[in-house]
Amino acid sequence: MRFIYLFSLFFAFILCKSTILLGQLDSTNLPLFIIDTQGGRIIDEPKISADLKIIYKEGGYNYLDDPANVYDGNIGIEIRGRYSASLPQKPFGIETRDSLDENYNIPLFNMPKENDWILLANFNDKTFMRNSLAFKLFRDMGHYAPRTQFCEVVLNDTYEGIYVFTEKIKRDSGRVDIATLTQDDNSGDDVTGGYIFKIDYYDDSNSWPSSFPPIGHSDKKVHFVYHYPKPDEITYEQKDYILNFLKEFEGTLYTTNRHLLLDALSDYIDVGSFIDYFIVNELARNVDGYKKSSYFHKDKDSKGGLIHAGPIWDFDWAWKNINECYFGALDGSGWAFRIQDCDPWPVPPSWMVRLLQNPGFKQKVFERYFELRTNHLSENSLFNYIDSVANVLDKSQARHYRRWPILGMNVGTPETDSQPTTYEGEIEKFKNWIATRLNWLDANIISFEVTALDDPEIISGKASDFLFFPNPAINQISLQSPKNLRSLTILSTNGQVLISKPDINTSLLNVDIAKLPPGIYLAKMSFIDGSFLSNKFVKEK
Repeated sequence: MRFIYLFSLFFAFILCKSTILLGQLDSTNLPLFIIDTQGGRIIDEPKISADLKIIYKEGGYNYLDDPANVYDGNIGIEIRGRYSASLPQKPFGIETRDSLDENYNIPLFNMPKENDWILLANFNDKTFMRNSLAFKLFRDMGHYAPRTQFCEVVLNDTYEGIYVFTEKIKRDSGRVDIATLTQDDNSGDDVTGGYIFKIDYYDDSNSWPSSFPPIGHSDKKVHFVYHYPKPDEITYEQKDYILNFLKEFEGTLYTTNRHLLLDALSDYIDVGSFIDYFIVNELARNVDGYKKSSYFHKDKDSKGGLIHAGPIWDFDWAWKNINECYFGALDGSGWAFRIQDCDPWPVPPSWMVRLLQNPGFKQKVFERYFELRTNHLSENSLFNYIDSVANVLDKSQARHYRRWPILGMNVGTPETDSQPTTYEGEIEKFKNWIATRLNWLDANIISFEVTALDDPEIISGKASDFLFFPNPAINQISLQSPKNLRSLTILSTNGQVLISKPDINTSLLNVDIAKLPPGIYLAKMSFIDGSFLSNKFVKEK
C-alpha cells in the first residue's frame, strides 16, 4: 500500500508539472528550444554542459514531444549580459559542442556555420523586436549585423518565454569577415588586421586608454576594449599596432581643420559605415550605441585597412523614452551622440561629435538619411516589418506574458510615458514612437548643434552672419551671406531636388518658391571658399 501511495504521489507530481508546462506551451509556430542542464545551475562564466533539442517545422506547429529536427546534442551555456542579466528572464550565451565537448560548428536557421550563439531575453523589450529591427536595418544598408530568429525556450521543464536567437559578434568569414590574427602575426601587413574593439565596460586587463579626452570633458578618460584578439591572446606587437593606429586616427580627427576633416581621415575610417552607424543609432535614439556595446573593426592594410563602425548591438534601451538625462522627451527630440554631456560611464569618445562639425560629413549624412527615407527608413517599410513580426508572435506573446505578467508595468528600462496593458498597445506605441522620431529627424537631421565648447574654431555669433529669411516663407526665400554663394539646391524631405541654381557668385540671393506646396524643405548651399551650409525652412500657404 505504501508503495502504491508513493507511486501515486509521484505520478500526480509529474502530471501536475506537465500540466503546468503544457498549459503554458502546448504547441508553437516558432522554433522550440528545449534545454536540460541535468541538474546543473547556469552561472555567469564558466559555461556548464547541457543538452539542447531544437524542434522546428517551418510553416507548421511544433510540440514538446516532437523529435528534434534542427539540433539534438551538447551545448555549453552561461548567463550573459550585465544589466539584462539582473532581470528575471535571463539571457544566455550558448556554444554548440560535439560528443567530446569540443566546439561544433553548425549552420542553424540558414545562418552560416558557427558554434557561438546567443539567446537574447525580452524582459526589457515588450515588442520583442527592438534588436532584430535595428540589426535588419544595418544589414539592409549593406553592413554585417547579427542575424536573428525568434523562438520559445523551455529550460529544465520550465517555460521561459520568447527569446531572440542570434549570432554572437566575432571574427568569422560569415560574420565580421576580417583577417585572422595569430600570435605569429606581429610585423608587416600581417600585424595590420584584423581587429575588433569596442567602447564597453572595461578594466585595466582588457582595455587601453585613449590619448584624447572627450571634447569639452578634459577630466574624463576614454578606454577601448579588446574584443578580437581576446585580451589574453593578443600579442604585445598587436597591442602596440592597434594602439598607435588609433592614436594617429584620433590625432588627425581632433587636430585637423574641421573643413578638411574628411580628406584627412580617408586613410583611417570607412566614412559610409560611420554615417550608417550614426543613422541607425539616432533613429532608435540609442545612447548605448555610443557609450557601450559600440563596436569597430579593422582589416589588414592589404584588404583596405580602414576602421569600420559596427556591427551594431544592444538596442533594448532604445526605441523608447527613457528616464535618463534628456532622452525621455515625448516629442522625439534629442541627439543620442551627445550622451557624453550626461556624464556617462563608460566614457564615449567624441568621434561623432567631431565628424559632425565637418560640413562635408554633415552633407553626406543628410543625403544618405533622405535616400534611406525613400526605402528602408520609410514608415511603410518599418511598419510592415513590425506588423509582420507581431503577426508571427501573436499566439506566443500571450504565453510569454502569462509567464512574465509585466504588461502595463514600468519594469526594466525606466520610461517616462505610460505603459500599455496589451501587446497590441505595445506595438501601437512602438510605431507611434518611430513616427514621432522620424518627424523630428526629418526636420533636424542637418541642424546638429556645434558650440564653442566643442570646437575652438567656432566664433560666438558667427552663425548670425548668415541670414536665411523669412522662415516660414510663402512666395520667396532669401539668403544673405558674408561670403559669396557658389550654388543653391532646394530639396524635399525625401531628397528630391526641386530647385537648383548652380554656378552663381553672389552674397545675396532671392529664390521664388511660390510653386512649392506647403511643407518642410531643405536648402543646401555651397560657397566659393569650398565650405557648405544647409538649412531647413517651412513653406506656408
